[in-house]
Amino acid sequence: MQLNRYTDYGLRLLTYLAVLPQGKRASIDEISQIYGLSRNHVNKIVHQLGKDGVIATKRGKGGGFCLAKPANEINLADMVILLEKSMKIIDCQTPACRISPVCRLSGVLSEAGNAFIDSLKQYTLADLVQDNHGDLVQILEL
Repeated sequence: MQLNRYTDYGLRLLTYLAVLPQGKRASIDEISQIYGLSRNHVNKIVHQLGKDGVIATKRGKGGGFCLAKPANEINLADMVILLEKSMKIIDCQTPACRISPVCRLSGVLSEAGNAFIDSLKQYTLADLVQDNHGDLVQILEL
């Protein structure tokens, strides 16, 4: 299973915010530059995460965005589900598959996808950064 780029970029953005010094806000340009992502992609992700209450956004002078709650309260499974358009691993209807009425592949892959999400439920954003916080700060030039 491979997560889409939108989810990948969203998790990178959240990782950046998790190591951002307390009281500091990031900008779309900052995230775009540090990760080499298009400003448009970052803008869409920031908009969604802000709308869903994961990040707090502020416009204007001194504006930017930061995590809306502590990193240890942001569950990775929740973020993947939020950012992925669909968790469906296989689409047996496009094009229609002749064996789908008796095929077990869809069920097996769905079970595997659920196991993946269950595994992610054990981790928070804080878990991604706690043991390598200093290295991340240096690499991300914070």
